[in-house]
Amino acid sequence: MSTGNPHRCVVVGVDESEQSRVALRWAAEYAHRHRAPLRIVYAIDVPVDFGPGVVAPLFDTERLRAHGESVVAAAATQAAEHTDVTISTVAQEGPPVAVLREQSRSALLLVVGSRGLGALRRTLLGSVSTSLARHAECPLAVIPETDPGTRGAVVVGVDGSQCSAEAVAIAFDEAARRDARLVAVHAWSEFFRYDARPTMQTQAEALLAESLAGYAEKYPDVAVERVVVEKRPAAAVLGAAEDAQLIVVGSHGRGGFVGMTLGSVAHAVLHGADCPLIVARPETKP
Repeated sequence: MSTGNPHRCVVVGVDESEQSRVALRWAAEYAHRHRAPLRIVYAIDVPVDFGPGVVAPLFDTERLRAHGESVVAAAATQAAEHTDVTISTVAQEGPPVAVLREQSRSALLLVVGSRGLGALRRTLLGSVSTSLARHAECPLAVIPETDPGTRGAVVVGVDGSQCSAEAVAIAFDEAARRDARLVAVHAWSEFFRYDARPTMQTQAEALLAESLAGYAEKYPDVAVERVVVEKRPAAAVLGAAEDAQLIVVGSHGRGGFVGMTLGSVAHAVLHGADCPLIVARPETKP
């Protein structure tokens, strides 16, 4: 295997679900595109009964650890079929959200399936992916149940915020690496209208142009479609992404505040997306 970035890994959380296998394959291909190491992580979540008279774990932790090691070893074998980058494995004791959040602190990207073994099919999104969308400390990719494929556009939601700027940067880079068209979406809503519609439309188009400034020169081969509509932002993004291969949104927008974990638009897109989604965050030093 070739050597990738020694400092920033693509981290993927696995269990034994079909969702996990799809997420693993997507993460392996992402690592290959970015020439980054791939780290496969399994959380050994040891259940403890806190009932009367019970003060110790009810399960054989050594057996659970051995099982976890077998899961990541099998996943590494599978991932090697889709990438030639360096692959490492971690089977770490702790709840999945806590383990993966810790792993995200120095990651290039954290990848999870939209559901895992513990999620019911009637739920829109698994509890682990929902929690990590709020608390991961790097960009998070949430991969749907079906094989996402590699065709279609990359769609990015743009609102002029710092998180949106990170989303735009990620989206252009992904579109270039995938040889895909980029669809940049900015929406304004009549519920927040403070001027005539033509004026609002013109101002929105100017904001989108400003947000994309400089990227045409940096990525001359990426074809860009600009969409400016009077619509709720999440609905506009999801509508533009009907046949997309990837959506990128910021974790919160202009209405958010420092320390906010997930904005309403990102939350709505997260629960409505049918293709892989990357939730971008402001750049932080690991």
